[in-house]
Amino acid sequence: MIYLQLFLAFLQIGAFSFGGGYAAMPLIQAQVIDKYAWLSVSDFSDLVTIAEMTPGPIAINAATFVGNQMGGLLGALCATVGVVLPSCIFVTILALIYTKYRSLSMMQGVLKSLRPAVVAMIFSAGLTILLPTIFVSGTISLVAGNFKLRAFLLFAAAFFVLRKWKKISPIIVMLACGVIELIFQLITY
Repeated sequence: MIYLQLFLAFLQIGAFSFGGGYAAMPLIQAQVIDKYAWLSVSDFSDLVTIAEMTPGPIAINAATFVGNQMGGLLGALCATVGVVLPSCIFVTILALIYTKYRSLSMMQGVLKSLRPAVVAMIFSAGLTILLPTIFVSGTISLVAGNFKLRAFLLFAAAFFVLRKWKKISPIIVMLACGVIELIFQLITY
């Protein structure tokens, strides 16, 4: 039963995550945390970090990770096939349609109208990851002990570096933040 659940959950994610990996994050959260409770919010934040750090698309990495956690190798395979299958079908169909009708203004209008929705999904995914990273409760609440200052400072520094020096690799920034946190942990341990 878990294998079918993994396949169907990630099939839905794959079918409706227009805009790429970050746009899929709210959909992954809805399935993995809200619907099936396979991961906690904290585990989900770790999943996003791991999926971002490893090569490959985030949605596929997330599917493989969750599938493996819930059903071992077969679970990873079911979830990964589920998340990839809709894209394979959609891209094949869209390539045929686009090749035939690409000059139509209606086609261009449809593509342009999807952009704001994709931006909203990416923003939502960012907040889903950011809030539990900076606030202990996972929600914006300015009560004592709820704010993680070090996490906020690392976020602010990484954001500043990525905006100021656009050519710097995000991987370098992630590694630098990891090294800084490791040094802090070693000093305070």
